[in-house]
Amino acid sequence: MADPIRVLVTGAAGQIAYSLLYSIAKGDVFGKDQPIILVLLDIPPMLPVLDGVVMELQDCALPLLREVIPTDKVEVGFKDLDAAILVGSMPRKEGMERKDLLKANVAIFKTQGAALEKYAKKTVRVLVVGNPANTNCLIASKSAPSIPKENFSCLTRLDHNRARSQVAMRCGVPADAVKNVIIWGNHSSTQYPDVHHAMVNVRGKEVEAYDAVKDDSWLKGDFISTVQLRGAAVIKARKLSSAMSAAKAICDHMRDWWFGTLDVSRVFGRWGGMTSRICSKNFFFKHHKTLTFNAKQLTLFKCLYFEKRYLGIEHRDSLFSIWKNPQTCKAFCLDVSDKLILIGSTLKWKNNIMGLHNSANFPRIS
Repeated sequence: MADPIRVLVTGAAGQIAYSLLYSIAKGDVFGKDQPIILVLLDIPPMLPVLDGVVMELQDCALPLLREVIPTDKVEVGFKDLDAAILVGSMPRKEGMERKDLLKANVAIFKTQGAALEKYAKKTVRVLVVGNPANTNCLIASKSAPSIPKENFSCLTRLDHNRARSQVAMRCGVPADAVKNVIIWGNHSSTQYPDVHHAMVNVRGKEVEAYDAVKDDSWLKGDFISTVQLRGAAVIKARKLSSAMSAAKAICDHMRDWWFGTLDVSRVFGRWGGMTSRICSKNFFFKHHKTLTFNAKQLTLFKCLYFEKRYLGIEHRDSLFSIWKNPQTCKAFCLDVSDKLILIGSTLKWKNNIMGLHNSANFPRIS
């Protein structure tokens, strides 16, 4: 059997982690033959709760779980990590926009990025979950300059799963019958779920999503708004943010990143270091990409960008996609610029962000 890998989960006493830790410890993420050392990091007031989580993990008697380390110290939590799942952040509450979380989260992710830089392996894979995930990921990456940018990603798989499920329910098929749904933009209400490349398996035959759904107005209206506002709807109903579905999305994301996949519908996240053709090397943005792996090295061999020639104009109403995307891009630019100002950094944009629209519509920071 392989040597144990060291996996950190922050915010480990929280509700997402409670749904996540069992799946990691029993092998759903890193493999059924991969022993795990779980490192659980949280703030000091949560340590008594964390002790209860540790007891439950021990009581599960999981053969792959070799050790559980609860801590509130970054020098312990980030030491020699193979993977880090950064769940902990200032929580979003009902009526709160993600932009309201920016100031509180800058300090958290600067500290965690610096800890990754100082204590973790340089090969560590970092998945940022705490919202706003894209900008928190940027902060962590900038605070860990010796770790490759492509080793940082942030969670959009939940949005992808939501979109996929909506299409599946509309067509009366299982969720795994829907593939190639794309989420452009942030994990926020400005995201754009795109089904122009999606296929649905209907009675054994793959059909384009528009033909399978047979309701263009729904795909251009309620489908988009439902996915965009799903998180807020869950909060309104539960008085708590998504936990079970978020944990499942984390597992999906990290498993496919760890092992690789050729299914374009399976890897949806934001990576740094591959985004300069859109805006800037500092730009963490949701990509649609097909990935393969060789010795755990990330290889990009297909990517769809906002530019017209990559959006697939032959698909029905692709100009609708192009029209929707500027709002997504602009919102993210504003989000990033606010956060970079908070950490005393600058970001310069190209003259024309997408090659499609007047750059005067977008912010410039210099």
